[in-house]
Amino acid sequence: MSTENEGNEVPPAPSAPPVPVEPSAASPQPPAPQSAPTPPPPSTPPHLSGAPRQEAPAGRPGAGPQAGVPAGAPGGADAPVPGYGSSPADGSWPPPPPVTPAYADGGPGAGSGAGSGWGATYQEPAPKPRGRRGGLVAAVLVAALVAGGLGGGLGYTLAKNDDSGSTTVAASDTGASQVKRDPNSVAGVAAKALPSTVTIEAESTNGQGGTGTGFVFDTQGHIVTNNHVVADAVDGGKLTATFPSGKKYDAEIVGHAQGYDVAVIKLKNAPSDLKPLALGDSDKVAVGDETIAIGAPFGLSNTVTTGIISAKNRPVASSDGSAESKASYMSALQTDASINPGNSGGPLLDERGAVIGINSAIQSSSSGGLGSSGQSGSIGLGFAIPINQAKYVAQQLIKTGKPVYAKIGASVSLEESSGGAKITDQGVGGAASVESGGPAAKAGLKAGDVITKLDGTVIDSGPTLIGEIWTHKPGDKVTVTYKRGGGEHTTQVTLGSRAGDN
Repeated sequence: MSTENEGNEVPPAPSAPPVPVEPSAASPQPPAPQSAPTPPPPSTPPHLSGAPRQEAPAGRPGAGPQAGVPAGAPGGADAPVPGYGSSPADGSWPPPPPVTPAYADGGPGAGSGAGSGWGATYQEPAPKPRGRRGGLVAAVLVAALVAGGLGGGLGYTLAKNDDSGSTTVAASDTGASQVKRDPNSVAGVAAKALPSTVTIEAESTNGQGGTGTGFVFDTQGHIVTNNHVVADAVDGGKLTATFPSGKKYDAEIVGHAQGYDVAVIKLKNAPSDLKPLALGDSDKVAVGDETIAIGAPFGLSNTVTTGIISAKNRPVASSDGSAESKASYMSALQTDASINPGNSGGPLLDERGAVIGINSAIQSSSSGGLGSSGQSGSIGLGFAIPINQAKYVAQQLIKTGKPVYAKIGASVSLEESSGGAKITDQGVGGAASVESGGPAAKAGLKAGDVITKLDGTVIDSGPTLIGEIWTHKPGDKVTVTYKRGGGEHTTQVTLGSRAGDN
């Protein structure tokens, strides 16, 4: 398992122009009087002596078809709204690719849409009573006003394409200026959480570094992230944190826990309007719960992805793969939300927007890892540190600057196996495998014992045991099941404590 290497808005389609309403046929002309008609005065041009034949202008082609609305659908209030943007009510993701409007490709709608005009070949009309033309014009204006009222009331405008004979439907510009989204939708949660996330850039004294993510922990300017995100800046390096608004702040490391892979940094000259993200309860998370991840994958800041909780209590030992790197251990939340290098340290949210974990590691299908030239991307196997554990660690770092680990007081094999966590015959550097007077010794554990359960959780290896112990606090009492001499035994262990990473 390897940790991640941290190292224009499209304008809306114009609404289609209103379709001119064809006025009803003009009333029949009154019969000509028996006497000879009086010719118009010589000074009056013949073509102005009567009302010309009235014709409706040809309709102009409108905007192209919109996704989700069949051509020719009525423009009523129940007509489907094209697409669903970033607010699917049913949780389906990702949204389909945007449909290219017809007017964008030079097709119908790209031209001016000029009609046939109002004029016609002149024919000598019969004389009409004075003032009749004005009445006809008024009737046409009334009809146009009525048509405009109907268009606004329906919320849609029909546009007829005279060339193809098809009819399209486009959303009207009238009404609300923007779509109202449910605050508990993905779009609603993202809109609320994004302003409280930051993109972190860490640079070492020799110029090496990378990018990660963090989120606002409190109003004092503390930001929680992964240890491996800020590792390059630990010894005199440079740290910056940039908010989605573009505001950038210098930052300093308050404390870091390599074993937990948690770090806390603090903004210099932090603003007074910081809004910490609400913290959830990772113990109450269930497999299948929806998740939302925020981060800067491959440097693409403020990226939002979604998924579900795929598993809980997944034992993960992660490192950057370098020779000098020490592993971090976690009993992780597994998610299929897309997580890539740069997402590390970002929040994993539940469907309400509460933080349930810190995105930390991915399972890769290739050898790409921290510092490698070929970084790997998401294959749907991402892992997050449960927030209940991360919260405890962050509070300790803010308080003392050093992490505090729960310990069992015994050295176990780190080899992967399915048999359990075996207590080694010898400890690190030739020390005793079971600490004299330590928690394991007091509980009667000895070298060669194989621990198979911790409080009912199956232990299949040493890393699994370490990750599970670190979900507890010093002083917690745990029940340990172990094998010795072919038999199974149970004992209770009161966990000790160790401060610092050394």
